[in-house]
Order: sequence, then C-alpha cells, then structure tokens
Amino acid sequence: MPINPDAVGSTSDSVQASWNSKDALLYAVGIGAGHDDLPFTTENSNNIEQLVYPTFPVVVGWGRGSAMGKIGSFNPAMLVHGQQAVTLHRPIPVEGTVTLTSKITGIFDKGSAAVVVSETVAVMDGDPLYTTVGSSFMRGEGGWGGDRGPSGPKNVPPERPADHEVTYVTNRDQAFVYRLSGDRNPLHTDPAFAALGGFETPILHGLCSYGFTARALLHSLCGNDPALFHHIEGRFASPVIPGDALTVRMWSTENGEAMFTTSARPAGGGAERVVIDQGLVRHGR
Repeated sequence: MPINPDAVGSTSDSVQASWNSKDALLYAVGIGAGHDDLPFTTENSNNIEQLVYPTFPVVVGWGRGSAMGKIGSFNPAMLVHGQQAVTLHRPIPVEGTVTLTSKITGIFDKGSAAVVVSETVAVMDGDPLYTTVGSSFMRGEGGWGGDRGPSGPKNVPPERPADHEVTYVTNRDQAFVYRLSGDRNPLHTDPAFAALGGFETPILHGLCSYGFTARALLHSLCGNDPALFHHIEGRFASPVIPGDALTVRMWSTENGEAMFTTSARPAGGGAERVVIDQGLVRHGR
C-alpha cells in the first residue's frame, strides 16, 4: 500500500509563482472564452480593461510547491480530480507574484480508492490573495482500513426549476488549449494513456469544465464582475468528453449564495449526465 496515511499535516516548502497578462488570456481561451468575453480574452480592446477569471488560481504555479510528494507513490493513470474549491480574498490582478504554501489536510480510505485533500494558500504583498482546496481520487490505492472521511451529499439544490441556466459547447480540441496553462497530463490528450486509466477516449480536464462552469456563474450571478465573485466549490461527478455541451443550472438561495450543477450532453446527442454536483458559489458586495 504505497499511500502513506501519516502524511496528513505535511506541508510543502513555500515557493513563488508568477503570471502575466498572456497567462491570464491563455487560461481564458482554455476555458472557452472568446469574442463575447473581451475583458478576459484581450488586453488592448478600446475602452476595455483586462480582467482575470476567478478560477485562474487553479493553474497558477501548476505542479510547483505541492505537498502531494509527501503522500507516497501512486499510479497517475488512475488519478482523477475529486473536488475543488477556490476562495478569493480579493480579485486576481492581471499580473503578479504570490508565495504558495500547501498542506495535506486529509487522507481517506474509500476501500477501492484513496482520497487525498490538500489546501494551498497564496500570499501577495503580505496578505492572502486566494485559497484553494482540492481532493484527488486515486483508484486502487485504498483498503488499508483507515477513516473513510466525510460522506453524503451537500449543497443539494432545491426542488424547483433553476433560476438561471447557461449552456456552453466545448471544442473537440479543448484539452489541447487548456493543457498549455500547466496540466500536461496525457490522460487528456493521449488515447493510449487514457486507455490505461480505463477510458475509451481522452477526457477533458476536470478543472477545464470547472472553468466553463465558473464562466457561467460569473456571467449570470455577477454580471461578469470578478470583484463580486468570492467562492466556488464543487464535486466532479463524471468525466467530460471534449465536444460535450455543458449546461450550468443555478439556484439562488440566500445571503449571496447559490447552488449549481453542471451537466454534459454528447456532441452527437444522447442522454444528459451530471458532471459537477454539490456546487456552491458565494457572490455579491
């Protein structure tokens, strides 16, 4: 059993990560933004100031400063993203440098798999800029008799029609653009590697579909103003195949919160399936 449950509490060395205008633009097109999103996709449009999508932190310093090296060995072909949360303490600037520190906050035994939860705090100019929390679902790495961790649904939408609904269509080649923001995992581009993980075809990065979802939330709930977007969390329920149409449904609740789901429909038609659930967003002034 290569996963080390005693790694909980392990921290990474602090590292610096920087980005510039081009990095923010590349991320924007990687999550499907284009001519309808000029503040996020251009830096020189007349009378338009460049802005940064609030989920951009998931690619800042990709692969650097992670505490995941403390957990032991695992088969990367059997790893999928479980959950992701991003908390913005202030809007992300177009360019900047942060100090990243990561910590393993949980390792859970799901029987057939292990779940590893990590938190990363980004500090800029002495103050927190954002915090991310992510979980990795590692198939085949469980079974040591450890704590199963939290279970059961949360952020369940009310039983009524959604208040907002937005559909975006992913490009068949979406993963080839998104990977340029840092995640070069061949699971998303190499059919042979995807087959090793039990997939018939490469799947889209979970964080790419997460970015598509955030675009819809930002548009519908915040009028595309990142200063009004404070927190997003969700669980990856099913893979997205590049070319799928993604429909984001939102239910406003109270206190500046909304619950959401994201569902995918194959390009050639077929049944819709939920791909992100247990979604919660906090927004407003």
